[in-house]
Amino acid sequence: MRHQTKQHTLGKAPDQRKALLRSLATELLTYDEIKTTMARAKALQPYAENLITLAKKGDLNSRRLAGRYIFDKEIGKLIDTATGELYEEAQEGKKLAKQTVLRKLFSILGAKYSSRQGGYTRIYRLPPRRGDASEMALIQLV
Repeated sequence: MRHQTKQHTLGKAPDQRKALLRSLATELLTYDEIKTTMARAKALQPYAENLITLAKKGDLNSRRLAGRYIFDKEIGKLIDTATGELYEEAQEGKKLAKQTVLRKLFSILGAKYSSRQGGYTRIYRLPPRRGDASEMALIQLV
């Protein structure tokens, strides 16, 4: 029996579902909000909240675990590794690194949600999609 093992399958094989959630989580953490279907938003919500919980811990093991669940792509800005400040171009006398999704997660979002006990995302319902009348949602970081 499968009691208490409910999982959002999204009508996909496990490897496809894992890849979909990984890319959705990467885009959510990059842009702070994304527009997707309601089913995908509901499946993404616990996935993203677990990543932010790892970021709140901030240790090396958490960073490695989070690296498994998102794509570590570059965002296009520079980040000060000591303070976490963002810059558009290189600054004199500061050690700057390219900002990636993983660095943003641990330096900015981990600090932002350090005092919050959960509920890092919210889902808004949007009008149905025009082509197939699928329920649409906006999922964003609080």
